[in-house]
Amino acid sequence: MLESSSFPSASSSKLPNQRWHLFPPQPEKAEQLAAATELSPLLAQVLINRGFDSEEVAAIFLDPESEALPAPINELPDLEKSVEFLHDAIIQHQKIAICGDYDADGMTSTALLMRALSALGGDVTYAIPSRMKEGYGINNRIIEEFHQEGIGLVLTVDNGISAYEPIAKARELGLTVIITDHHDLPPKLPPAHAILNPKLIKETSPYRGLAGVGVAYVLAISLAQKMGKVQGLVNPLLELFTLGTIADLAALTGVNRRWVKRGLKRLLYSEIKGVQALIEVAGLSGSSRVLIDNTDNLQYNNNTTKKEIKPEDIGFRLGPRINAVGRIADPQIVIELLTTENMGIALERAMQCEQINQQRQQLCEEIEQEAIAWCENSNIDLKKERVLVIVQPGWHHGVIGIVASRLVDRYGVPVFIGTYETESEGEENLEENSSEKPAKMIRGSARGIPEFHVFDALQFCADLLGKFGGHKAAGGFSFAAENLDQFRQRLSEFAHQCLEIEHLKPLVKVDVQANLKQINFDLYHQIDRLHPCGIENDPPIFWTPNVRIVKQKTVGNGHIKLTLSQDNLSEQRITALPNIDAIAWRWGDYFPLPTQLDIAYQLRTNDWQGQTSLELEIVGVRLPQNSPVFTSKTKNLAEFYYKDRKYICTLCDRGSLTELRIRNSEGKVLAIEKGQQTGLLGKNRQEAKIVDISQPFYHHLIRAACHALGMEDE
Repeated sequence: MLESSSFPSASSSKLPNQRWHLFPPQPEKAEQLAAATELSPLLAQVLINRGFDSEEVAAIFLDPESEALPAPINELPDLEKSVEFLHDAIIQHQKIAICGDYDADGMTSTALLMRALSALGGDVTYAIPSRMKEGYGINNRIIEEFHQEGIGLVLTVDNGISAYEPIAKARELGLTVIITDHHDLPPKLPPAHAILNPKLIKETSPYRGLAGVGVAYVLAISLAQKMGKVQGLVNPLLELFTLGTIADLAALTGVNRRWVKRGLKRLLYSEIKGVQALIEVAGLSGSSRVLIDNTDNLQYNNNTTKKEIKPEDIGFRLGPRINAVGRIADPQIVIELLTTENMGIALERAMQCEQINQQRQQLCEEIEQEAIAWCENSNIDLKKERVLVIVQPGWHHGVIGIVASRLVDRYGVPVFIGTYETESEGEENLEENSSEKPAKMIRGSARGIPEFHVFDALQFCADLLGKFGGHKAAGGFSFAAENLDQFRQRLSEFAHQCLEIEHLKPLVKVDVQANLKQINFDLYHQIDRLHPCGIENDPPIFWTPNVRIVKQKTVGNGHIKLTLSQDNLSEQRITALPNIDAIAWRWGDYFPLPTQLDIAYQLRTNDWQGQTSLELEIVGVRLPQNSPVFTSKTKNLAEFYYKDRKYICTLCDRGSLTELRIRNSEGKVLAIEKGQQTGLLGKNRQEAKIVDISQPFYHHLIRAACHALGMEDE
């Protein structure tokens, strides 16, 4: 076998280190369900994969409005009590204060209750703790300031369930406290007058999956109903509920699915000036367009088709612009954006969100590249450690959680990422000439993989930590820098208890095999019936084997743009199906991809110059498992395509040497011997000319041949 120094082998061009889970196909059941639901059999298989495998269950899933809901007041034990407290506070002209959070859920919750309580006649203000100086949740400082301002009732949103000491202090000061939260319950609940938390209700309740903004929405609507002032209030609150629920990655099941489906229809026609402005700066405002099928057929030519807001528009465009402010700037910008009635102020705040998000993107990119460089240059053995702990100075802890998610996608292991800060960072009362240096602390974020429970891992390290919290998939923590080595060792010990070697690859859940001929706008629009997709209702992932890459190039910030084709093997002779475009986000490190691959993908649209085309969003690739490119029983003979041309490659022994030969359709052969930097090109060896195989064309051609032969490094 040739050495890797001779020419690139199949593994010298890295592919994403993934593991695929393919749901077992049930074609007969899918056909029956497709007939009952009027869906494509491909999407019927998706419903079966999600557990909606009977006509009755599927019908309710596809039309959530058809299910009778229990009244929330019968599900949430303290809801009636909370409504009474707020009603009395408004009637008695008490001052009401909201304590929110600096993520999208907390900020939309705060804005929602600010709008609702103001509209219902309340004297209401708000406060959000500083991410940089104080961290998450209501604290003693906020309680004391509320007391000094004459606040009578304190209402937490998206926080408070673990804030025992601040809530106890509020009670001592005579404040009425209502907690609305959705986070996991602590061993001892705080002494609030009322607690609204879906974790306190039965798991089968449709309200169980509410995010913080969902609890706030239920409270606001219930109060409005009691006061007989629902008119004109529901729609704007529903819009904020939709934004916050999707941006917080809440489960899109139960009432979340029902109400988000309603809210998505409202967003493009929002009554909230700030939402209008945010949609405008994000480039999502309604516009006329022509829909083009990628098979070069004009499938929809209605140029008055309205663009719709979809869950991914919130998840990837609106949500990040809101979240960025809470991560690196002042959350007041978002609260003003979502509560103002002045379009000028709304546009100004939306532009601030846009600029801050650009700063956030730059920060994330810089930190990610530094983290990758550290990982690649270190001697860390992730198969041995089974967890990645990386701590560096100077990183902004407001964005390192995003970087942690990207590192999980890259390396396939749980990631705990942190940066240094002093224990008194942000405080202004230290004496300048103090000889006592503040202790170094590490503050960080964690992201997990399916088989690893982040919060349990943090609890396993509790004696080494200061503050920590989280859930199965993510968490936050702080600890003294001197504990770093112990923290790393303890996490590795925990990881070995729950992770096997085969778990250490990013998981791609693949729903159903599709032929590229089946990918069209009709299928894309049918997917709308499965929306909103998100947590616990993943978007459909299709896969197609033996796809040929006709063209590929890098675009933007490290993305790969592809043109794909699939050979039609059902006929007596191989024919090529029409091409379709695809995008592989942030895959620049894997360029160029092999020319023949199995691909996993979602469907998306690409808007360009007033036209909308259908394309694939690549989420997974692997070398073909049963490739038709092998046209001979000889092990080392294969066909492949490069730059839309067909080649045949083989390995030949020439005495003690092994030679790779690549033949084009004109009969010319490129021959490369082991260990050589040049090759011979011609129709026969006597007339062949010497070529430099380091030139880009030859380099990539050789790499494609190696992939086709399935060669491995030795």
